[in-house]
Amino acid sequence: MTQREQAASAFDDLHARHAAALTQQTYLLTGGPRLARRAVEQGFRLAWQRWPQVAVDPDPAGWVRAAAYEYALTPWHRLCPGLRPARKPKELQEGGPSDRALLEALLSLPAPYRRALLLHDGLGMGLYETAAEIEASTPAAAGRLTHARERIADRLPELGLGGQEPVRQGEILRARITGLAAAQQVTPAAAQSVRSGSERSDLRTTLAAVGLTGLFALVTLVMMIVTPDQYTPSPDKPLATAPHTRLSPAPRHGADIRKQGNAAVRKRLRQARLTPDVR
Repeated sequence: MTQREQAASAFDDLHARHAAALTQQTYLLTGGPRLARRAVEQGFRLAWQRWPQVAVDPDPAGWVRAAAYEYALTPWHRLCPGLRPARKPKELQEGGPSDRALLEALLSLPAPYRRALLLHDGLGMGLYETAAEIEASTPAAAGRLTHARERIADRLPELGLGGQEPVRQGEILRARITGLAAAQQVTPAAAQSVRSGSERSDLRTTLAAVGLTGLFALVTLVMMIVTPDQYTPSPDKPLATAPHTRLSPAPRHGADIRKQGNAAVRKRLRQARLTPDVR
C-alpha cells in the first residue's frame, strides 16, 4: 500500500467514525440541516488538504470539529438565504414539544455562548479545552457558559436547572442535548466524495493563483514596453522657459567720461602743432 493510499484509508476511517455525529452536533449549533452538512463537509475537506498536519494532531476529530464550527458560524452565511443560521429549528425529525423547545432555546443564545454550551455540556469537554477551542480565556469561557445556562433556565424552568449546582446543571443539559442530537438522522457525504471535492477545490485554488501571477507578470511586461526609459517632452508642447528680458544699456560713468575728455585734449594738441606760430 502506497503512502497516499494509507493516508486515504486513515482519512476514510476518521470520516466514518465522526462525520454523522459531528453533523448532528452542528445541526444544534446552526438549526439548519443544509448548513450543518455543508459545514461538516467543508471541515473534512480542509482536513484532507492539510492531512499531514491533521494526522499527527492529538485530536483529529476535534480539529475537524473546530473547522466545521468556524465555517458554520461565518457571518457571510447571512447573505445566502439557503445557508442562514436559523432562529427556529428546521426539519426537526424526532422528538416532541420539549425537544423543540430546547432547540429553540439553544438557537436563541448568542453564537459564542451557544458554542461554549454545546462543547462543555453537550460534548462533556473540560473548561480549559473549551476555552482553547473557542479561542477565549478560561474566565471568558466560564462567563459564557454561566450566562448560557441562566438563559436556558429562565426560558425552560421545567428542566430543573434553577437552584442546582453548576456540575448538576451540566449533567442535566448534557443528557438532554445528547439525546436531542442523537435523534436527528443525517446522511453525510461519502468520504471518497469529500476527498475528491477537496482535491478539485485545491486544484482550482492553485490554478487561480497561477493565473493571477501570470496576469500580474503580463501587465508588468506591457508597462515596461510602452513606458520609455526617459521622459521625453511632447513635440507640440515646448518646455516652459523663463521669459526673455532685454537689458537696457547701463549709463556710462567714470571711465567712459574720462576717455572722452582725453580724446578732446589730444585733438586740441594736434590742431595746435599744425597751426604756425605768429610772431
